[in-house]
Order: sequence, then structure tokens, then C-alpha cells
Amino acid sequence: MGICFTKDFWFKKWRLIPITSQKQPEKPSPPTPPPKPVIPSFNTMPRTNTSNIGPILGKPYVEITTLYDLDKELGRGQFGITYLCTDKSTGLKYACKSISTKKLVTPKDIEDVRREIMIMQYLSGQPNIVEFKGAYEDKSNLHLVMELCSGGELLDRITAKEIILRRSCKYWKTNCECVHVCNFMGVMHRDLKPENFLMVSKADDSPLKATDFGLSVFIEEGKVYKDIVGSAYYVAPEVLRYNYGTEIDIWSAGVILYILLSGFPPFSAETEEGIFEEILKGHVDLESPPWPFISASAKDLVKKMLTVDPKRRITAHQALEHPWLKKDGEASDKPIDSAVLVRMKQFRAMNKMKKLALKVIAGNLSEEEIKGLKQMFSNIDTDGSGTITYEELKTGLSRLGSKLTEAEIKQLMEAADVDKSGTIDYIEFITATTHRHRLEREENLFKAFLYFDKDCSGFITRDELRHAMTEYGMGDEATIDEILDDVDTDKDGKINHDEFVAMMKRGTVDGEGNH
Repeated sequence: MGICFTKDFWFKKWRLIPITSQKQPEKPSPPTPPPKPVIPSFNTMPRTNTSNIGPILGKPYVEITTLYDLDKELGRGQFGITYLCTDKSTGLKYACKSISTKKLVTPKDIEDVRREIMIMQYLSGQPNIVEFKGAYEDKSNLHLVMELCSGGELLDRITAKEIILRRSCKYWKTNCECVHVCNFMGVMHRDLKPENFLMVSKADDSPLKATDFGLSVFIEEGKVYKDIVGSAYYVAPEVLRYNYGTEIDIWSAGVILYILLSGFPPFSAETEEGIFEEILKGHVDLESPPWPFISASAKDLVKKMLTVDPKRRITAHQALEHPWLKKDGEASDKPIDSAVLVRMKQFRAMNKMKKLALKVIAGNLSEEEIKGLKQMFSNIDTDGSGTITYEELKTGLSRLGSKLTEAEIKQLMEAADVDKSGTIDYIEFITATTHRHRLEREENLFKAFLYFDKDCSGFITRDELRHAMTEYGMGDEATIDEILDDVDTDKDGKINHDEFVAMMKRGTVDGEGNH
């Protein structure tokens, strides 16, 4: 079935102005985590020249041109300009979004861009989300470097030529997978639309990736969201009623599916206010052409996604299991390595000292840094016990798209279960799934080093290593010998700070390390 796009309203891009929400109720406490490992005082930690610290990232200024060659302009928006850039060390091409710090005038502006960076870092590794490379700040601009998607926006592709049904299904499947993964990992996108999906290349079968997390938030259980955000055609009715949750993302995905199948949006009018009135009425036209020529199964899915009552609306996981997608979409059985699975596999491959050091770091991360992971832990811990069993882990990874054997899941389970209790507790889950960029923070590495270096001598001795690891049942001599052989590069029988840092940064992959 061919679809022809002629409506000029396609090229009107709407964005609503966010408003300040009312004070929200306190979030219920998460499962009580185990006590944080006791960290010795670290008054001897190296000090940084604060005059050279950027106010946005809180890190030393970096001249972007020392790392990347900035090339032609790729596009510009309200806050920044996106350039083609080349990594000087590798020659690889990326996109660099440069934001003038003069435009970040209020504390909320700064908070929003920090949250966007944190969410992009957190979601890095997902195959259907644009990969984040790093954030850098100089005295005039904030630079966000990310994967280059040279095929243009999905909006450009679907307005430029006809789309066959199967390709519509493929595009929408990626869209819905993004909603499912983001929500499962504790993120609400809040601005899903064709403009925010990019084609990796200009090829007809190019993969599609989600981008622009500027309005996204970490989901806080029990919180009522009231900010009016999004883009007019794609806004869910509950957003206009100032009371919404994660269900808004599946509504937006439903609008995109309607457009892919029919060629025009389900709710339209001459003005923004008129569009909102149509959305609140909730009448979805599935009778006018071309709908008589579209399958009943496809119409059923659209209807379930555009259900006005969010409690009755289909979920992203249910949508991905819908018969229309299975029949017409030729859903692939190819396993998808989610960011969570990649991180757990990396964790399994680490030596025992590194696992324990990561647990020290994870136990001292701030509430802000683990918001998404906290929600994901709750999603997997379905019985609310505060621990994840083998069956819960198996189900959770399956819902993220992974198709592992029982033996592989048991190996991941055993690796994450640092204290060998038979389950994965809250801190163990944070430890195994936190983004590796946390390791690069000087203060976190220093805290972890001092956890082992009890006498603050600047070295971790065999006795100190054994003492720290015995608490977790890892203090046998064979393990100590293995760690020293791996980490003690100068073979003096102890581990200095540089050797420890080298071990902690070793073995990460692009997208999981240098942010």
C-alpha cells in the first residue's frame, strides 16, 4: 500500500511552552538498601583549581577544538547549532550540538540541560537510541557530542515519498521499542514525534534512532506530572488536564503510527487550541480513506494506543506483542543486547576487586545519579521484596528484548550477586548496571581506592586487600594472587593509585566509558 503526503501542515512544527508545576508529593522510599561501605577520610584528595571549573558541568573547561575538528553546520534550533565533527584521535565522525551558555540564563535552564546529559549517558548502549559520546564545556559554549545520523529525520522521509506498509511497521516498531525501553529503564521521553527519530544513513533500509531528550525526565514513582510539554499533534489528553504519567509516550507513539498508516495526523485544526480541543474529544477517524484499505488488526492497535483513558490504554510491551506487528511486521527473533545487558556482561567479566570497588562507588552515588536505575530495579523486582530473584531477572531481561539461555542468565545472576546470597539486592543491581562513565570521576575512584587502602599509605597491600574482600567471601589466597598478578604491574607486591585507576578504566567499550 502506498501513502502519499501532501498536507502543508506537516511542516508546521509545534512546541508548547513548559510551565512551572505545583509542588509534588514526596516519593515513597525505595527498598531499603544495605548500609553504604564505610569510606575513610580523604582530606588528602588532590584539589582542583575552582576558577577553571565550568558552571554547567562542574568540571574543568575543555576546548572542544583540542579533541574534535568542527566542520559544516548540520542544523540549528532554539538553543544550539549542530555541527559535523571529527574525533582527532580516531578520525571518526560525530554530531556536535553546541549551546551558548548565555542562553542558559536561569537555574531551571541549567537543571534541564544537566538532566538531558544525564539521561543520554544513562541510555547509552541502547541500539534504537542515538549514542552519546560526551559533554564538554568551555567559557562560551556547552558541547554535546553524539552519534552521527546522516539520513535525516523520519519526518523528512515520510513526507518526501511514499512508504509501503511493511516499512511503516518497521519504523513504528523502533518507535515503540524506544518507548518500552525508556519507560522500563525509568525514563519518560515526553516529546515523541517523527522529527525526533533520525535515520542512521540515507539507505532505504536504514536503522532508525530516537534523539532529543531535552524534555525527558526520570520517572518518580507516585509523582503526579503537571508540566505541559510536548508538541501539539502528539500531546496526550491527560497532559492537557495537568495530570499524567508514562502512558503519554505510548499515546504519542500511537499518533505516529496513525500518521505512518494514513498520511495525516488523527487530530488536526487550524490553530493549536483547535488541535487541543480535538485531542480532548478523543474521536479517532478510522473510516475515511485510506482506512477502509487498512487491516482490522492495524486499526485495532491504533484504537488501543489512542484510548483517551490512560489506565485503559495499551502499554508499549503489549503493543509490541500485538498480532498486527507479529503478522505484518515480521517481528525479528534476533536478540537485542540492551544497555542493561551489555553492562551486566561487562560486570561479569571484571575481576573481583573491581566488582567490589564498583560496589563502593555505587553505594555512594547520589539519589539524582541513580533515579533511572531505581525505577528499573522496581520494574524487575515485581514482588516488591527488595531483592531480585533468578526468575525476576529472567523475566526482566526478556522484557528488554534479550533472548538469553538459562545458563547465560545464571552466569549474570552469579556475577551480580556479589555477597552470594542467591538474590540481587538494590546496591548489587546498581553496581552491575550503572553506566561506566561513573568510573571516570576522580572523587569516586579516590573513595574506592581508600576503601582498600585503610592506612592511607598510598598503596593497597596484600593484607589490606584480603581484609576488604573477606567480608564478601572473596578473601582466599588464590583470588588475592589472581588480582595482584592482574593489577600489580610493577610486581612490588602492592597496588598503587595509578595501577588501581588503570584497572578500573580497563575493558570499557565506546559508549560505556569516555563520557
